[in-house]
Amino acid sequence: MDEHYFSADPGVAFRRTPVEARVWGQDLKLTSGSGVFAQGRLDIGTAVLFRETEPPGAGTFLDLGCGYGVIGLALAVAVPGARVWAVDVNERAVLLANENAAWLGVADRFTAVTPGGIPDEVAFDEIWSNPPIRVGKQALHDLLLTWLPRLTPDGRAVMVVGKNLGADSLQRWLGEQGFPTERLASAKGFRVLETRRKELP
Repeated sequence: MDEHYFSADPGVAFRRTPVEARVWGQDLKLTSGSGVFAQGRLDIGTAVLFRETEPPGAGTFLDLGCGYGVIGLALAVAVPGARVWAVDVNERAVLLANENAAWLGVADRFTAVTPGGIPDEVAFDEIWSNPPIRVGKQALHDLLLTWLPRLTPDGRAVMVVGKNLGADSLQRWLGEQGFPTERLASAKGFRVLETRRKELP
């Protein structure tokens, strides 16, 4: 069940489930699994994120809270010059994301790891995320304040958040923390937010 997806080691039995998604004109055949967010499907929020955006130019990207890797893998497939990191506390998700990268032939440019696995010196041109809102407000805030400062000076984060899960209050909070945030789109009860690097004094 989805309730286990933010556990490091989900307690449910591991069962792989295929997922097919068409993203930015590319057909992706992936494998999801039990105990990982959105098992067997492309969740509505991520679908909205893809539909309301275009793939970026080349750069170094982070898929934050990657699950089985669909956002980061879509970036790697759509942007040949991309170097993609993906991070998740769920070890099962990390395993699936790396398996999917190998299947899609992008394992040389895509690396999924648990949070401590990304070298401190790596900075990101863009962070893409369907963030794990259900971990709770404080944990979510801590997560964002850990990773948003690792954007490059001109970098941005693109996130999709349910309106009923606090998208508008999160947008305000990010601005209060010094990360200018605007709404790029709104569809099916979700907001697509763009957050810029914290402005330096």
